[in-house]
Amino acid sequence: MSIDRLNARFPHRRAFITGAGSGLGLELARALSAAGWRLGLFDCNAERLARVDAELSAADAQVLAYPGDVTQPEELTVAVNSFAATHDGLDAMFNNAGVAAGGTLMEMALEDWRWIIDINLMGVVHGCRAAIPHLQRNGTGLIVNVASAAAFVSAPAMGCYNASKAAVVSLSETLASELRAGGTQVSVAMPTFFKTNLLESFRGPRYARDRAQRLFDEARYDAATAARDLLAHAARGAMYIVLPPAARRFWRLKRWMPEGFTRRIADRWRSG
Repeated sequence: MSIDRLNARFPHRRAFITGAGSGLGLELARALSAAGWRLGLFDCNAERLARVDAELSAADAQVLAYPGDVTQPEELTVAVNSFAATHDGLDAMFNNAGVAAGGTLMEMALEDWRWIIDINLMGVVHGCRAAIPHLQRNGTGLIVNVASAAAFVSAPAMGCYNASKAAVVSLSETLASELRAGGTQVSVAMPTFFKTNLLESFRGPRYARDRAQRLFDEARYDAATAARDLLAHAARGAMYIVLPPAARRFWRLKRWMPEGFTRRIADRWRSG
């Protein structure tokens, strides 16, 4: 099993997850805790985080919950340092927290651009900066940054979201080169739509939200399966994790025929 491979690589089983109160973060926590991992859970929604803490603790998982905001580097760094101090180190960091927005460039307020960049990109930066000293001290480690297939699909009327996730891919590629010599694997996950509560905080015009909601409603992929698949690819050492497997053909098409792919996406968007 994929989790067995991760357990063999990281026998101390210590992981920290941002955005752990729901969606993919919650399912990662469930999968890892079931395999005996000790977890640090971080989320801005204290009520949801408390429910997750109670659920996993009731199943005898070793969990430390930290309410906090990924846009505040001090809060995240203190939480990661506290978890690492409690468990004498850190093996894996999952930078999962994120938000969504939609609308054309001129429709989206600059305030919304700053909001989504602060969370989707800078939240990952803060998480990496907090975790890297611990991972490099081990001489081994894993960082998984959760981006989105939006990073390469670049659909119209999603510019701020697309850009924030594309930046996470570029950051992850850079870190993979910088940290390889120190034994840290960096992977970036690029899932397509799957059912989560991501749209609760959505910013943008109504038509953009309605379009996103339709894609979520039509999705046959779910967060639990995405978490399982992500862990399987990370365990095998994959740098690029495109989910679900069927979406990899879009990833390849974008890389092989970028102009044709972009035109095709624009045509599909105009057709509704």
